[in-house]
Amino acid sequence: MAPIEDHPLRYRLANELHARPFPSVTPPATAAVLAVKREHGAAARDRSADLAHLAALLDRHGAQHPQPGATHYSGRIGRHMLKWESHTEFVTYTAMSDGLSARPFDPADFGAFPDDWLAEAPGVRMTSALIRIEQTQDEEALAAAISEWFVPDSVAVARVLDNGAIIAGDFRIDPAGHQRFLIAVARGTGPRRVGRIMQRLCEIETYKSMSMLGFARVRDLSPRMGVLETRMRAMIGDMTGGEKPAEETLPDLLDISAELEAMAAQASFRFGATEAYDRIVAQRIEVLREERFHGRQTFGEFMMRRYEPAMRTVRSGEARLQALADRAQRAAELLRTRVDVECSAQNQALLASMDRRADLQLRLQKTVEGLSVVAISYYAVSLAGYLLYPLTDVLGISKGMITAAVTLPVVALVWFLVRRIRAKFH
Repeated sequence: MAPIEDHPLRYRLANELHARPFPSVTPPATAAVLAVKREHGAAARDRSADLAHLAALLDRHGAQHPQPGATHYSGRIGRHMLKWESHTEFVTYTAMSDGLSARPFDPADFGAFPDDWLAEAPGVRMTSALIRIEQTQDEEALAAAISEWFVPDSVAVARVLDNGAIIAGDFRIDPAGHQRFLIAVARGTGPRRVGRIMQRLCEIETYKSMSMLGFARVRDLSPRMGVLETRMRAMIGDMTGGEKPAEETLPDLLDISAELEAMAAQASFRFGATEAYDRIVAQRIEVLREERFHGRQTFGEFMMRRYEPAMRTVRSGEARLQALADRAQRAAELLRTRVDVECSAQNQALLASMDRRADLQLRLQKTVEGLSVVAISYYAVSLAGYLLYPLTDVLGISKGMITAAVTLPVVALVWFLVRRIRAKFH
């Protein structure tokens, strides 16, 4: 008996859940992180260019290439362990090496990514970071080092994963162009847990940077939304006041509606992506299970104070754009109702005019019928007179008497026949 047939994607989808394992990091170590994004049309980009750029870096070290169409890669390049991932809009490179430089966060630690190779990247840098991973020092010495290495009013520090490590970062770009993060690992914390902490920090920084694109988009759209809102308010005022006819209001409404639809179409992907990135940032911070260190703000508190207002602005801008589109739709319905009412009034006026014309036509018809009776009677009396004139000598009466005698019967007969004809055709 033949076994049951597998779905063509069964193994591929099952393996996808295990395709991006957390790195294993043993302190002391250094990690350099880079995220590259196409400036325009990143979601629909040619991903083969990303793979070609990765291959160019691997070729410098004689490393094996990834499979065609791959979305992730791990391999050694020189003294670094490279981890590459392709995401919906961007690609990330993480180069990990053993040991620490004598100078904390030395720009030379980013040397895994040569300048000439960076210049050929198929996109722009969204973020880059240096992560220093060391064993926990004396806490007082660690607190002093954090104050020296990071901007005091921005630094976020927290104990994470049940005091498995202390993490710190100020989310500022240093003179070399990189973010800085510190992971002070407690003794007994395994390499895989350290790798998870490092990966979470990378994801928090990368997705935070990507979600801020939504904030920039809202700031760009806000002035134009204000102009359209003012125009729509004035247009609706004219509509309700009846100051402008519908045929003059319609072009303005169509212009506003078309521009709002274009803005919504251009921003819909960015708003959706920002919402997704925002949720990822919040989830990555949540799983770290932060505890306060020496009274410093935690990463969650930093995001609440500095990052969440930007995300609320994005959500507010999205809601405002949707409200404007809804208002334009309601204005169109109001204008349509107004046009229907005006058309109904015009139709009623037309029907009343037709009734008046029909009444006038009926009166005219009756008048014509009366005149026709007179005319027909006149000719009929004349004919009857000609027929009866020879009897004047026999009867001994004049022609005038004969004419007078037949006039009344002829008129009555003509009137009767005209009534019969009208009744037959009506």
